Amino acid sequence: MSAPNKSYDPVEVEALKPEEIERMRDEALAAFAAADSLDALHEAKVAHTGPASPLALANREIGALPPHAKADAGKRVGMARGAVNKALAARQSELEAERDARVLVEEAVDVTLPHDRVPAGARHPLTTFMERVADVFVSMGYEIAEGPEVEAEWFNFDALNFTPDHPARQMQDTFFVEGPEGDRGESGVVLRTHTSPVQARSLLDREPPVYIVCPGRVYRTDELDATHTPVFHQIELLAVDEGLTMADLKGTMDHMVQSLFGADMKTRLRPNYFPFTEPSAEMDMLCYVCKGESVGNPDRPCRTCSSEGWIELGGCGMVNPRVLVACGVDPEKYSGFAFGFGIERMLMFRHNVEDMRDMVEGDVRFTRPFGMEI
Repeated sequence: MSAPNKSYDPVEVEALKPEEIERMRDEALAAFAAADSLDALHEAKVAHTGPASPLALANREIGALPPHAKADAGKRVGMARGAVNKALAARQSELEAERDARVLVEEAVDVTLPHDRVPAGARHPLTTFMERVADVFVSMGYEIAEGPEVEAEWFNFDALNFTPDHPARQMQDTFFVEGPEGDRGESGVVLRTHTSPVQARSLLDREPPVYIVCPGRVYRTDELDATHTPVFHQIELLAVDEGLTMADLKGTMDHMVQSLFGADMKTRLRPNYFPFTEPSAEMDMLCYVCKGESVGNPDRPCRTCSSEGWIELGGCGMVNPRVLVACGVDPEKYSGFAFGFGIERMLMFRHNVEDMRDMVEGDVRFTRPFGMEI
């Protein structure tokens, strides 16, 4: 058995020569510097620091050296590998910083932009107000009743005590639906001019007592201007029972006005005439803005009530016995009262809307401030 070769010089081993180790180190440093992405750097890392890299193979040669030569060779290889690892870590930090900066630019989110490019909608105030009024009566025990907008002339006029020659039946006030031969006046079908036909239908469909409220769209041949529109909304009330009087009507209307405009509101009745009620009256409510203090006070004029102190709501009265008879109700046993007003006009009062055309033009700038009230 031969003894170890103590005269063995590691410099004579090709992989451990100083110039060879420097070459391996420089090649690794150049490869890291040339890597322009983390993927390219990973490939250079495997090639110059992996188990099959030149410096790793050179490190294996140290084990075959005699003891006195291992320290010097290990020092040279260790210094080279340390420089390579340091350069690798530095280049990786640079590339990661470049990647993070690029991601911030490419995937940036401009938080100053609106989160939702589609503006929020809003329910139309006519709808919400009509529902609010109806809820006042539903809370009193009334039912919601509905009917067709294209109505038989009998329900729209005859059943409600409109005489054949009544001005409201003429074509300058009513939209008549064209008949099969093109004759609108003889078709017997109209676009309802009020929601009162629903009351007649309800009396024919059910036995008294009847307590209903009828909201809906109606049509009249009015010009479209700041205070009129040919298509508008009404809400009407009908109560038929034994022993009902004008006092019941006034108390019901007082409750509605106080629920909508405040507990301190008052109403008054002024005599009037309507074919379907007898006696009939116009109902006014105290101006909710000036509370009557503008009357005779030039220093405090009120635009809402024109300094009159009262605002007209609508027509009301006790149901005409002829209407009860036409609908099959015994007027000797039952009496009733009715009331109706326009939703558009009431909305103008509540929210100081100056032009009724704003309600029908479909501009979201008008409806959006009212929100999504349900």
